[in-house]
Amino acid sequence: MGYKMKPNKGVAKRLRVTATGKLKHRHELTSHLRSGRSAKKKRHLGRASVLDEGHARRFRGLMRLHGLKPAKVVHERALAEKQEQSSEQK
Repeated sequence: MGYKMKPNKGVAKRLRVTATGKLKHRHELTSHLRSGRSAKKKRHLGRASVLDEGHARRFRGLMRLHGLKPAKVVHERALAEKQEQSSEQK
């Protein structure tokens, strides 16, 4: 019997996958010493952000989500929209 590939649970707990396959994460710099930061900085750090695609590709591998490719999803949606527009014009 072969080895069963398991996802990295630490990564899975820290990141959420969007419908298109992008990874959302919480910001760093939020645990302590917040009084020295401006209100704008604290406000922006409270919101989740999308992980850069270079890092996201590696983390999707750790989470065993190899089939999700956000750039491909965006491209396919743009093509579908273009085809709809061309069919409406005809």
